[in-house]
Amino acid sequence: MTSLSAVNSQNLPVLSKDMAQKQLGQTDFLRLMTTQLKQQDPLDPVDNQAMVAQMAQFSSVAGISEMNVSLKSIAEQISAQTALLADIKAASASVSQGE
Repeated sequence: MTSLSAVNSQNLPVLSKDMAQKQLGQTDFLRLMTTQLKQQDPLDPVDNQAMVAQMAQFSSVAGISEMNVSLKSIAEQISAQTALLADIKAASASVSQGE
């Protein structure tokens, strides 16, 4: 299993750097969920609300991850446009000085 270490006096668990870089994807989540359903006790099944809550939480995390990728792309585009505008400004300044 994953080893955890305490960060401070509150004993907050922290994943090691190697484990923090590994991320579970949608297929991992579905595999875990189906395994959980296969292994559950038929006389004491998993609460429907708990299962729905797990799926909603995963859906939220997936949406946040997708939004993060989109925001990084937007930031890269803005950076490229800013550099282009700086180049245009420098070129127009040198042209106007040459007149």
